[in-house]
Amino acid sequence: MKLKFKLSLFNLLSKLIFTGLFILLMPYIIERINLRQMDNSLVQKRENVLSMISEIGIEPFISSDSSFGSFNILKEEYISLEMSDSKDDFNFITEDSRLMDDEEIDYRVLHYSFFIDDQKYVLEVGKSLVSIAETGKNTRNVMMLFLGLIVLITFITDIQYTRIILTPLDKIKDKLRLISDPAQFDKVPVKTSTSDFVRLDKALCEVMENLNSLFIKEKEITVNISHELMTPVSVLRSKLENLMMKDDLHPGFAEKIEDSLKTLHRLQSLVNSLLMIARIESNQYLREDSFSIAGLLQDIKKELEPIALDSCVNLISELKDDLHLKNANRSLLFSMFYNVVNNALKNTPLGGSVVISSSKEGSNLTVTIADTGRGLTAEQKKNLFSRFRTRDKNSGEGTGIGLAIAKTIADFHNTEVQVASELEKGTKFVFVFSENS
Repeated sequence: MKLKFKLSLFNLLSKLIFTGLFILLMPYIIERINLRQMDNSLVQKRENVLSMISEIGIEPFISSDSSFGSFNILKEEYISLEMSDSKDDFNFITEDSRLMDDEEIDYRVLHYSFFIDDQKYVLEVGKSLVSIAETGKNTRNVMMLFLGLIVLITFITDIQYTRIILTPLDKIKDKLRLISDPAQFDKVPVKTSTSDFVRLDKALCEVMENLNSLFIKEKEITVNISHELMTPVSVLRSKLENLMMKDDLHPGFAEKIEDSLKTLHRLQSLVNSLLMIARIESNQYLREDSFSIAGLLQDIKKELEPIALDSCVNLISELKDDLHLKNANRSLLFSMFYNVVNNALKNTPLGGSVVISSSKEGSNLTVTIADTGRGLTAEQKKNLFSRFRTRDKNSGEGTGIGLAIAKTIADFHNTEVQVASELEKGTKFVFVFSENS
């Protein structure tokens, strides 16, 4: 999962936990708020009644039965005023039931006592608890909706904010993903106010510079050693060939010289392969050719058919689709496919087959080279394109560098290489060429 989504999900979960706790406490909080608000309302109504009594007197409220009562049509509120002989003073709020028109209703009631002309009166102001519950329900609904909107809005803003602050990191990743050579690394600093990203970008630039220096030294060493080896190898080969031309050469010596010439030939092939890899990695080859992939594969098939016949292996061509490459190097791609097909022929037993096929997948052309050979172990597949690592130690043929050359050429042409293999069932190489190639 991407970092920005992890951060956003963490923020979302923390908000959901907070919201859950708030929802658990919300009924109690709302109840306390509503009760406090109702108590304040009852006190305010009491003050209003006392104000009216002080203005017009107590007589309009107290009739012959020494009491006064009034409630609204919905029975949500009521006011009661009556004379009292109690010696206790009242100024408190309770929850009591009252009988209104033969209907028992629960009220929150304010009780208050006061004196007028040495006569004690008790005032009650009540409000129905049903109205409190209804108000609480409406308040909860509004708060739940509000909380949901807050969580949704904050989640969206968290994603957007995280995306913005991580944009420099995405640019750094793009700089790494788009290079195949440290020398091509974009050293222009990424614009960001986050010091961590600045340090990361700077550290990567330094690492790429060091890697590029090491690669340059490695290529120089490879080229220099290869060039230095070519001269003595050529001299030895020339001398051994001259010895072979002598008429009085002993047959035993001739056989040994011939074995030495084969060894020198493999050594010369190895040196040439190392030189090719070094030159490809140094971009010394041009990509100016324009040609058909199907035509190239047919040429390779014709050239390798004699080897397939000698090995009793069926070399089959199934080229359904084609792609005309531009700005490519035909000789290098010829070597790439040649090495893979030749390697497949060598590792396929008698009666087996090697199939060269092509097909369009979207805007890409896929070239597949599949054999029915012995397949690869997990270790062999892991080191498949490493130099000298996949060669059969019991075989005296080959240099163990053919597939490394193929991978280098594929990278040079920005071609994707996929490998699938199963022991005793065969190996399949898939090359993916873009339509824009």
